[in-house]
Amino acid sequence: MKKLELKTNDVPKVAIVGRPNVGKSTLFNIITGTRKSVVKDQPGVTRDIMIEPVEIWGKTFDLIDTGGVTEAADLFSKMIKEQVISFLESVDLIIMVADGRAGLIPEDRDIVTIVKKTGKPFLLLINKVDKVQDEETAKADFYEFSDEPITAAFEQRKGIAETLEWITNLIPEKLIEKERGITFSIVGKPNVGKSSLCNSILGISRMMVSPIAGTTVDAVDSQFEYDNKVFTLIDTAGLRRKSKVEEDIEVIANFKTREAIRKSQMVLLVIDCVEGPTEQDAKILELILEDHRGVIIVANKSDLAKKENPHYREKFREQIERHFHFFTDVNIVFTSAHEGKGLGELMNEIQTTVEKMNFRTTTSELNDWFFNAIRRAPAPRAGTVNVKFYYLTQTYQKPPAFIAFANYPDAVTPSYRRFLVNQMKDHFKLYGVPIRIFCMRSRNQGE
Repeated sequence: MKKLELKTNDVPKVAIVGRPNVGKSTLFNIITGTRKSVVKDQPGVTRDIMIEPVEIWGKTFDLIDTGGVTEAADLFSKMIKEQVISFLESVDLIIMVADGRAGLIPEDRDIVTIVKKTGKPFLLLINKVDKVQDEETAKADFYEFSDEPITAAFEQRKGIAETLEWITNLIPEKLIEKERGITFSIVGKPNVGKSSLCNSILGISRMMVSPIAGTTVDAVDSQFEYDNKVFTLIDTAGLRRKSKVEEDIEVIANFKTREAIRKSQMVLLVIDCVEGPTEQDAKILELILEDHRGVIIVANKSDLAKKENPHYREKFREQIERHFHFFTDVNIVFTSAHEGKGLGELMNEIQTTVEKMNFRTTTSELNDWFFNAIRRAPAPRAGTVNVKFYYLTQTYQKPPAFIAFANYPDAVTPSYRRFLVNQMKDHFKLYGVPIRIFCMRSRNQGE
């Protein structure tokens, strides 16, 4: 079989398809060397399409895990099937995974039909064949679909090398890796419109959108270009209060959301503009600030809020100040993912916030501001002695962080540090950026 013919900047896309619970996500995790795709002995766990770049044996490709295709009548199953059928048109190679223990069943025939209609090269991979003596029996049912099916046992790493050999024989040499650009994640409570917002930004329907809370389980990366800049967007599962996290899947989803926040430069916290911010939203914002990430509040469903109250923006901002009293200058963008409104303003705000996060200034300019600022408020006291500041220096952290050297650093209270942070934001126009100021004892100054 000849190699794929790709454009210069194309990265080959290899999709894994099959029925629920045949081992697709296990194969994805083994090849990518990650645990991105949720693996659990429960059908229907993978609900969104997962994409991860792979480099192996001098070849580069994107590996794609898809939801389990089934004829079940429930809403999720129908959505997953439609999603996979649509997405397969954009891939280059397809790996169909079947269950060797179950043998050939009608749903496997349906999936093979779907795969063959694409006209793309495909590999039939029969998983859960643990014993050598069972290999020919397992293959027998599937010969009508493929002359060269491969038996495998993913948990034993059997069949992985053969699978990789099939992929690498068909794709060209390694291409230049695309930059990730500005990386941001979309987080928030369930059912506030995160996946709809993601779809509106991307202009495609790769993420499954549903009115049912809890649709997105995995954190899903998508790369796109806007205004000649590269962005990587991470859509995540809705974060619930711990008392509401009852299923194992939701525990895993919450963990993956935290992981997504940590790998992002900044985070979009999506809040239902009609409902307004809640205590749970405040806790999510605290998580973002704990990880020292830039953040923008996205007030989604503003079209519905406007119908209820023409002054919804003023009302929402008042609610933000009340609930987010620990970070009142957070930037807010009003959007309607349903109508596609506010997206340009949101993308511009993302770029502006990232520029602020990359802020650096000279030591002399920084200390000119610093000594003017500390003159505006009484110095903290260590017992009967005033705290004396010597100088301020900027670290290499992003968003900006600073170290103030003083004779009694432990006496510098959180309220005084907040005063300095607010003064700094006013002077350097750094509103909406979570700045930190640490205090340390100077090594060069005596008491």
